[in-house]
Amino acid sequence: MTGGDPSSSPSSTGSGGAADGGRPLRADARRNRARILRAAEEVFAEQGASAATEEVARRAGVAVGTVFRHFPTKDDLLAAIMKEARRQLADEADALLASGDPATALFAFFSRVLAQASAKRTVVGALADAGSPIRVADQVDELRAAVAALLARAQEAGAVRPDARIDEVMALLTATTQAAVQSAWPPDLQSRTLAVIETGLRRE
Repeated sequence: MTGGDPSSSPSSTGSGGAADGGRPLRADARRNRARILRAAEEVFAEQGASAATEEVARRAGVAVGTVFRHFPTKDDLLAAIMKEARRQLADEADALLASGDPATALFAFFSRVLAQASAKRTVVGALADAGSPIRVADQVDELRAAVAALLARAQEAGAVRPDARIDEVMALLTATTQAAVQSAWPPDLQSRTLAVIETGLRRE
């Protein structure tokens, strides 16, 4: 991802809608950034990491210069997609903790983590090729607190065996997610594997 006007290309912003240094983005800039991220994820999934920035801009309905203002390099754009994915998962975990069925919320979250990791496989590979590898284990480990809370609620509800500890549960989630990303598991294999994990964790 090269080109653009360097003078109009400040540092990329985080998923919270603020520029580096804490300066909040205007509402229109936040909307543009969100559109760029959605478009980039679609384009990279369809065309791979070599997809042109112009196509991302076209799909997002913005000028190419707008893409560069938010994300000066392709690595910045790819990293932002992964950061946004983590934020979305954290939000989903919060929603499940607030109103989800304790007996099923943990397994619903497992399914979401696995599905999202598989969907981001192209982005993970592109960052690795660019010399900025994303370790799936590190990404999953950032969700540890959320998984621990969901696990505790499931155990309190009597849905998960009481001897299941967060270390074992995280090991299962990490290994499954890593395998799904590296081997490009199809959805049916993901579902069958999750069913086996759920059976093993359910209280007898």
